Amino acid sequence: MKRKFNFSAGPATLPLEVLEQAQAELLDWNGTGVSVMEMSHRGKEFTEISNTAEADLRDLLAIPNNYKVLFLQGGAHSQFAAIPLNLLRGKTSADYLDTGIWSSKAIAEAKRFCEVNVISSAKSSNYSTIASFDAWNINSDAAYLHYVYNETIGGLELSHEPEFDNNVPLVVDLSSTILSRPLDISKYGMIYAGAQKNIGPAGLTLVIIRDDLLGNAVESTPTMLDFSVHAKNDSKYNTPATYSWYLAGLVFKWIKKQGGLSAMAEINQRKSKKLYDAIDASSFYSNGVDKSYRSWMNVPFTLADESLDKTFLEEAEKQNLVALKGHKSVGGMRASIYNAMPEDGIDALIEMMSGFETQYA
Repeated sequence: MKRKFNFSAGPATLPLEVLEQAQAELLDWNGTGVSVMEMSHRGKEFTEISNTAEADLRDLLAIPNNYKVLFLQGGAHSQFAAIPLNLLRGKTSADYLDTGIWSSKAIAEAKRFCEVNVISSAKSSNYSTIASFDAWNINSDAAYLHYVYNETIGGLELSHEPEFDNNVPLVVDLSSTILSRPLDISKYGMIYAGAQKNIGPAGLTLVIIRDDLLGNAVESTPTMLDFSVHAKNDSKYNTPATYSWYLAGLVFKWIKKQGGLSAMAEINQRKSKKLYDAIDASSFYSNGVDKSYRSWMNVPFTLADESLDKTFLEEAEKQNLVALKGHKSVGGMRASIYNAMPEDGIDALIEMMSGFETQYA
């Protein structure tokens, strides 16, 4: 069987090595005679799996001891509501950075629970650039400051982690960048990420939260959205997404085997540079994002003649390059090149793009 290069934004491609191990263990995990899918989430076997996964993640990200790691469900969408419910702590407002569709969704949900101060918006630039940190209109009395590190749809990404002198907790959606590079967890009050890009299959949502931010949920908070409930129950208050959790653990081990996050950062930066360089060298393809804020993970691009979009996608699929169609809200193309996308996939895409330009330009 020949696997295709899958450029899907999520659920995204997984490391072949991980899939092969899961395949080998599907019917019988570690000599138990049962599949991970059949195990009790409270049994000793799955406890071993879940504890190992958390330990490996803590090691990869150097997570300090005063942070809880939660393996939840509901995707980032659930966290959009859970964040204000848990983190307002008696305050009435929160700061949000608007950099694209996902931050806009987070803002809209937060407005159901508190006053939202949009500290800066990239909307006027059609979400193609981000104002410098010193231009952000930060409220020192905000309950927290929320931003999306990388906008999966628009391909707009912060160029580096922000530095602030105030004590407002930083809350960041890392769904499409987590585990792609080193990160200083201690700068943040809370980090959250949907699994289906760099962590594992859909169904799992990761939350990393500082201990002092737990236990302050609004009284009316639904139990399933109360972070402290999940922290007290080791993410097993209800039946968790056990198989997704297991696969995430395999991905963590795979990343460690590649050399950890510093090695992943080097590979990811090289992959994205190759693709952007090919786009920039062409008059047939273009990317409208400010070069200082281009995403490493999601590379949108357009053709000079959009009437060729369908033909481009058909030709790409013939060459085993799939899921390149851009999000319906922005059109064009999008290559999502997460950790598990091999460099050979980037090379194959660039070669296909070059041949297509020669034929149709």
